[in-house]
Amino acid sequence: MDVIGHFKTITEHRLMVMKYCFKCGLYCQGIAHDLSKYAPVEFINGCRYYQGNRSPNNAEREAKGYSESWLHHKGRNRHHYEYWVDYCSETADLSKTTGGMIPVEMPRRYLVEMICDRVAASRVYNKDCYTDDMPLAYFEQSMDKIFMHEKTKRELHAFLKMIAVFGEDRTFKFIKERYLK
Repeated sequence: MDVIGHFKTITEHRLMVMKYCFKCGLYCQGIAHDLSKYAPVEFINGCRYYQGNRSPNNAEREAKGYSESWLHHKGRNRHHYEYWVDYCSETADLSKTTGGMIPVEMPRRYLVEMICDRVAASRVYNKDCYTDDMPLAYFEQSMDKIFMHEKTKRELHAFLKMIAVFGEDRTFKFIKERYLK
């Protein structure tokens, strides 16, 4: 159990996401980002399964078969695409459902926070080895398997490509001045 290591990692991550959100003009979201990680259910399990180079949720999932921390986290944080899954309505396109569930398009401001979150997580876990193409590569490993609204997936992919090609500063400036206007 590594209380100090986990605390430092989640705090470093939060501060980095805050910085990126501020660059995009999302001040309140930057301040509030991932506060649930300090709640006992997430924090204690995070300390218990901390490794420093990947999410403790993955280690918890491997040990228990599920992650109690993740179930708590995704239900309270709108910047995760898993938050945006709902029961299928009568009028929904049934070809896109799984077990009566359907992915919902994420509002732009939460999609942008998710981009900030992914870049920050890649930076925190990869440390000095980080390159701007890492968030894109990580997403592309699983993009065909994830249950995300197609428009949200396309836009996320496009912005991660922009970061890989043009860098963070230019991409976040475009997001603030064009995409969120």
